[in-house]
Amino acid sequence: MISTGSPHKRNETTLRRNIAMALTAATLIAGTIAAPAAFAGPAVAQAYTCHYSESGLYTYAGYYRGMTVVPSSTGVSNAGIEAQCLLREAGFSPGTIDGVFGVKSKAAARAFQAHVNDRVGSHVLDVDGIVGSETWPELRYYIGAHW
Repeated sequence: MISTGSPHKRNETTLRRNIAMALTAATLIAGTIAAPAAFAGPAVAQAYTCHYSESGLYTYAGYYRGMTVVPSSTGVSNAGIEAQCLLREAGFSPGTIDGVFGVKSKAAARAFQAHVNDRVGSHVLDVDGIVGSETWPELRYYIGAHW
């Protein structure tokens, strides 16, 4: 039998090799888990530019030409960008034009709806912050008519 060193020395070498392999594996796993977060960057809402045009009595901002889609409060939508652009142009700040119809956008829509009701002198729009089939035409016309 050929001996390559004391049993204590062989156990120490094996232990060091196992620790090195475990640390390497842990580093690879940690890098795989952390890498996507490192490259994702900060979550910043994109700001959109409004491109206004008029057609007949209505104003458009270049993102949505309809009058039925309700802008989403959970994700970016063309209807959300359009409504935010129109609200801002009408003088009711929705905050950043990012396409997400959140708290500030809904507050701007409520202020616009209340303003229309006050101007007309009767209940024309529900003051609910929802830009839907009743509010779209009023919003598009309001800017085009330059009340």
